[in-house]
Amino acid sequence: MAVKHLFDTFVPENYKVFLDIDRKTKTIKGKTAVTGEAKELNISFHAKDLHFSKVRVFSVNTNFIENPDNEEIIVNVGQKGQVTISFEYETKLTDNMMGIYPSYYEVDGVKKQLIGTQFESHFARQAFPCIDEPEAKATFDLSVKFDEEPGDIIIANMPELMEIEGIHVFQRTVRMSSYLLAFVFGDMQAKYGKTKTGVTVGTFSTKAHKPEALDFPLEIAIASIDFYEDYYKTPYPLPHSWHVALPDFSAGAMENWGCITYREVCMLVDPDNATEASKQYVATVIAHELAHQWFGDLVTMKWWDDLWLNESFANNMEYVAIDAIHPEWNIWESFSTQEAAMALERDATDGVQSVHVEVTHPDEINSLFDPAIVYAKGSRLMVMLRKWLGDKDFSAGLHLYFETNKYGNTTGDDLWASLSEVSGKDVAAFMHSWVNQPGYPVVDAELKDGKLILKQHQFFIGEGEDKERLWQIPLDANYAELPDVFGEAEVEVPNFKLKDGKPLLLNADNAAHYIINYHGELLDSILANLDKLSNLEKFQILQDQKFLAKGGVIDFAALIKLLPRFAGEDSYIVNGALSDILKQISIFIDADTVAEKAFNKLTEKVFAKQYKRLGWEKKEGESSSDEALRSIVLSNMINAKSADAVAEARKYFAVQAEDIPNIPANIRPIVLRNEIAASNSPELVQKYMNLYVKTSIQELKGELNSAASYIKDQAAVDELLGDMMNADIIKPQDVAFSWRYLMQHDFSQDAAWKWMRDNWGWLEEKLSGDMSFDRFIVDSGKIFKTAEKLAEFKAFFEPMMDNAGISRAIGLSIKQIEARAALVDSQKAAVEAAVTATEQSF
Repeated sequence: MAVKHLFDTFVPENYKVFLDIDRKTKTIKGKTAVTGEAKELNISFHAKDLHFSKVRVFSVNTNFIENPDNEEIIVNVGQKGQVTISFEYETKLTDNMMGIYPSYYEVDGVKKQLIGTQFESHFARQAFPCIDEPEAKATFDLSVKFDEEPGDIIIANMPELMEIEGIHVFQRTVRMSSYLLAFVFGDMQAKYGKTKTGVTVGTFSTKAHKPEALDFPLEIAIASIDFYEDYYKTPYPLPHSWHVALPDFSAGAMENWGCITYREVCMLVDPDNATEASKQYVATVIAHELAHQWFGDLVTMKWWDDLWLNESFANNMEYVAIDAIHPEWNIWESFSTQEAAMALERDATDGVQSVHVEVTHPDEINSLFDPAIVYAKGSRLMVMLRKWLGDKDFSAGLHLYFETNKYGNTTGDDLWASLSEVSGKDVAAFMHSWVNQPGYPVVDAELKDGKLILKQHQFFIGEGEDKERLWQIPLDANYAELPDVFGEAEVEVPNFKLKDGKPLLLNADNAAHYIINYHGELLDSILANLDKLSNLEKFQILQDQKFLAKGGVIDFAALIKLLPRFAGEDSYIVNGALSDILKQISIFIDADTVAEKAFNKLTEKVFAKQYKRLGWEKKEGESSSDEALRSIVLSNMINAKSADAVAEARKYFAVQAEDIPNIPANIRPIVLRNEIAASNSPELVQKYMNLYVKTSIQELKGELNSAASYIKDQAAVDELLGDMMNADIIKPQDVAFSWRYLMQHDFSQDAAWKWMRDNWGWLEEKLSGDMSFDRFIVDSGKIFKTAEKLAEFKAFFEPMMDNAGISRAIGLSIKQIEARAALVDSQKAAVEAAVTATEQSF
């Protein structure tokens, strides 16, 4: 069933939007005048929870019908052609972080509010009547009046033009989609700077934070705009770039054109509490949103089925930009350990969405924002494409794309056309198999009778229907005899022989979205020459072997036997892979068993060398990679209940027990959770949660919340669950995170699972408009591993399969739990034996 597009009957050109907002009564009085071309006598506008008192066409009252089921108002305009329709209406501030909504916070014990907006994907209709579709671009004349108090300021997409009798009038926007309109007002502080070309950049937050927390984001924002203007050879098209940290925010950030909004933890950096990891995270988020100012805002997808055009591209460019700005961070290593791994995991489930996916119901739009597919997989495909084309042609093709399509709307084929014109390559033919098909291939590589035989087929974790899909695979091999692109089911390379000390390696730089199963002699050659491999190549071997084990292609026991070969490596990326493999093995291991003791000893032995080298203290001149590696090593040593690590962590806590924020930031999360696990103290949990409420340091909030979940006392667990429904303790934006922390521990999982089912109605009321509402479903699918939990999951969620917004997540989660439960059942005994044998022979 095709979605109804209101743009087909009315093409807007300009909106004049006036909003009178009262924070105390949570009411909005609105007046909107829309000018555009009517193609029918009766036209529809999107409107949700707007209560209309008057509708006029050319200043004459006209008939209208409200259709709340379809979120529409139907207006009789009386003629086709150019018309102006005026609306008067009232509505309410929402309390679910969509539309126009309040953010709550405290400064010195005084409760305050910021008012902000979140209109993506289709929530502008909750603020004013509009054609709330990305293709319906128009200009906007915004005016806002509000219950202004001393110290309040208001900012929006464009500079303020004037203030008349308390009405703030903003300059007309450029032509843009309705979901990009934005404003924020309240008592804020700011820092300002300018780019090389004179764009004014500002960072804003509440005064609950140190002013210095705005410095780092300002620096990154300026540097990112400078980079993008040079890379795209296309100027930033607005006079300013505002960056606003909101106390309540559903997603991570939102690319409103010229007025980007963020969750506080995604933008603010307290210089006294920031780790390199937190700075890198903030930098990539800011660079992501600024990439959107061109790719998404200047040029926008025609419809939500091409959402990937926005998100995949921005997710790729955030790494390109930050690697240029801070090359010492080796940020592409984080891409491999996080984005690529997330994409390979999710995309191996049969039934997963493709990057480009048809949208047949408006409720499906939010379900498209799958971070593992639209963001992670999509960005990996862009990395693959950039490598295949070369950076010069990729950059030049983007410049052509922006010049050709600026202020307009496109599909993926328009991007392929621009890149093809510049590069001379058939980009569409190369990319269609990746963007339009779900899943990814495994390439089987085998030497047989003097020939190298390569085969491709779709890789699945769990049951999967092989539909004989084929992909255009860039082999990127270190042997010139192999083809550049492999698009058939099978190819043979005759007279192929390995050279001494040179194993065959495919997929250079881990750039393309596939895994490799090296058979026999090929894998033996790799393992015999590990010392000649780069850190990234070692990572790829571990990554691919891990997924082959998860897919049942090889046994987990074989994977476990590889661990001693890689133990002692001093690379962040290799140790990250080892850590992830141990996490995968842990699903087979039951608590308080002989197998757990052997598993803990194995973990200690894997990380012993790096534990001794790095210790607990950050060293002067230490690389950012070593700082990140220390977190991996210490976390695993604590997981393994290493006597030395546990004792050291407790020493750090004892020294700073009354001044927790000043525990060194890079080890603080490990120290905090260790203390709860070691003491099992409900009183300490309460102390953590009291500080959680009080502190304005966002990183510390997350650390305290996560650490509290290590409590085994059932009464304390129940209290933590109860806190989730108290917005003065846990904000609605953080409920899913708090819940997941408790779900991932065996000792609190049943209580957390019961709480979610008992309070599903409350969760729907508070979060159902949230694009990440399906996180409760997705996270359950990532955690459960037994037939019993599978049955409970199906009993609760299968009756909801007619809900378009969550049905895809339910179906995929069922398959993931089925696959994990089957894997545990079939390989548990063999894994336990392999863990014991490998630990003893280490």
